[in-house]
Amino acid sequence: MSEASAPSGDELLKVLSALGNPHRMRIVAALSEGRNYVSALAREIGMGRPLLHMHLQRLEAAGIVSGSLELSESGKAMKYFELASFSYLLNPEVVAQAARTLTEEDKTTVKETAS
Repeated sequence: MSEASAPSGDELLKVLSALGNPHRMRIVAALSEGRNYVSALAREIGMGRPLLHMHLQRLEAAGIVSGSLELSESGKAMKYFELASFSYLLNPEVVAQAARTLTEEDKTTVKETAS
């Protein structure tokens, strides 16, 4: 997203949902130090690789991180992740504008889905 344009409702929900988890916030904090491969990131954060992969997939789907597969000198495939460049302004006007662009699926409330 460029700084000049406001996020769509769907995009804003995806980003806020991705960042609304303490593990994913820790992953973002760790990657703010620089790119890292999954095994090293898992050790640094103190999280198992399968769980880390699940969180990284959510962050990647929201456009917060990007991953790339690289070969080490020994020929082993290593998945590296790094932060994508992002900046969001969050105020009542931005939220109101984003809400107007939500797709019909996303406008369903928790109460409506429980009925």
